[in-house]
Amino acid sequence: MATQDDVRRIALSFPEAEEGADRFAFAVRAKGKPGGFAWVWLERVAPKTARVPNPGVLAVRVANLAQKELLLASDQTKFFTEPHYDGFPAILVRLEAVSVSELELLLADAWRCQAPAALVGAVPARTRRRSRTP
Repeated sequence: MATQDDVRRIALSFPEAEEGADRFAFAVRAKGKPGGFAWVWLERVAPKTARVPNPGVLAVRVANLAQKELLLASDQTKFFTEPHYDGFPAILVRLEAVSVSELELLLADAWRCQAPAALVGAVPARTRRRSRTP
């Protein structure tokens, strides 16, 4: 089972990763702009109300929609989506359902999606490999 503490530790271990000031979110700058690679899911608990953070679910950037579909098909206990993310390359991850090692791979891939090419080679070898599914 992974926790938000694990997310923070892993996400901030990547070169130039930064945590958001106003919410639980992580980004890396490319061309001066932050590119989010993981953030707390803002859940809509009732129609026409503001979304609220769900600390048990992390939104994680993926390389493309094909990878998103592969992950969603691999394990519905761990991964899901909602209409808000239709057409957007990100999945929702239930932290209680993934191991820390799975989370590490997901976050490494997410960081690579947003990081400038010059930084990608700086990721430790053990997290640099691409996984088809965790």
